[in-house]
Amino acid sequence: MKNLLFVAWILLGAPVVAQTTAQPSLPTISVKIGQAPATLEVADEDPERSTGLMFRESLAPDHGMLFVMPQIAPAGFWMKNTRIPLSIAFLAADGTILEIHDMEPHSEKITRSRFPQIAFAIEMDQGWFSKKNVLPGDRVSGLPAHPLTR
Repeated sequence: MKNLLFVAWILLGAPVVAQTTAQPSLPTISVKIGQAPATLEVADEDPERSTGLMFRESLAPDHGMLFVMPQIAPAGFWMKNTRIPLSIAFLAADGTILEIHDMEPHSEKITRSRFPQIAFAIEMDQGWFSKKNVLPGDRVSGLPAHPLTR
């Protein structure tokens, strides 16, 4: 085992350490989700997407995270190391909300999209979408163009 860790250290150029803290805040954009304004941190790189909102204690009101998916395809999210209850909306490339799901803190159960063409996902405090009367079929305005649709 010691030799395996050494090989990983040599290949990666750094010690192998499990992440135990939240990632720093990411750049944000202002959007409208249906008619509700929101501020979203943009996770558009693999390390940002894989860490997401893990280890965060809370979200500011009307704040969440936008995940720009690396492919337009079915998507799945889990809540490992995520302390706050969240709702997730899966979106098409044009910003249409296709589905919304509630997710429970620390759950390793994968929440999978039912639709196959997911370009974005938005995580907000659990219940945010319903409180703001946002439903599947509503649109999100102010999104960046998905890299695969430019």
